[in-house]
Amino acid sequence: MAAQQPPILLTRPEAQSQRFAARLARPCVISPLIAPRFLAPVVPPHQALILTSETGAEAAGRLGLGGEAWCVGDRTAEVARGLGFQALSAAGDAEVLVALILSRRPGGLLHLRGQEARGEIAARLTAAGLPCAEVVGYVQAEQPLTAEAQALLGGQALVIAPVFSPRTAEILAAECQRIAATAPLRLVAMSPAVAKAGAALDPVPLIAARPDGDSMLQAVLQALKSRPLA
Repeated sequence: MAAQQPPILLTRPEAQSQRFAARLARPCVISPLIAPRFLAPVVPPHQALILTSETGAEAAGRLGLGGEAWCVGDRTAEVARGLGFQALSAAGDAEVLVALILSRRPGGLLHLRGQEARGEIAARLTAAGLPCAEVVGYVQAEQPLTAEAQALLGGQALVIAPVFSPRTAEILAAECQRIAATAPLRLVAMSPAVAKAGAALDPVPLIAARPDGDSMLQAVLQALKSRPLA
C-alpha cells in the first residue's frame, strides 16, 4: 500500500491560501487566521513608499497611490507593479529591505503598513539618518479555526502547517491551545522569526531557505517527503 501523505493546513488569508494550494496541487485544508480590513488614513506627502506585504501593496492601490515602491519581496513587488508602481524588490525580509534602502538612500519615504507590524522599519531608518514616516493602511483581523481545521487538529495524524508570518504562528499556537489540539504538527516556517513565534507548535520546525513563496513551496514538498504516514 502506498504511503499516505500528511494533510496540509493553510492559515494565510483566503486568496493567498488558495494560490499556494494551487501551486502545491495537493488537497489542503484552508482556515485563514487573519483577514484584511482596509482603512482610509490621511497619507502625508511622500516621494516613495515602503511596502512590506502584498496586502500593503493592495492597500496602497485602494488609496490611489502610485510612484516608487520599495518592496520586501518579489510577490509584494509583483502586486505593486500590477497596480502601476515602479517597484523594487529586496527579495528578502525586513532586515534585507532596511539594508537595501540604507544603501540607496532614497528620499521622502513613507512606510504603509498593517496595524500589527514588526521590524520598526520607519524608526530604524529615521534613526539611521534617513527620515521615514509611517501610516497604518490596514488591519489584519484575527479569525478562529474553521470546524474542518479543528477536526483535523483534533485527530492523531501528523499535520503539516506552512506558516508565513510570526503573528499567524502566534495565533495558530493560541488556537491549538484553545481547542486542546491533539494532532502532532510539522511547522514549515518562512523565516527564523516565524519559527521562534511558533516554537510551541513545533520545537524543531523546517525553515524555508529564503523568505519567499518559492522557497516555502519547496520546504513543504520536502516536509511531505520526509514525514509520510505509513
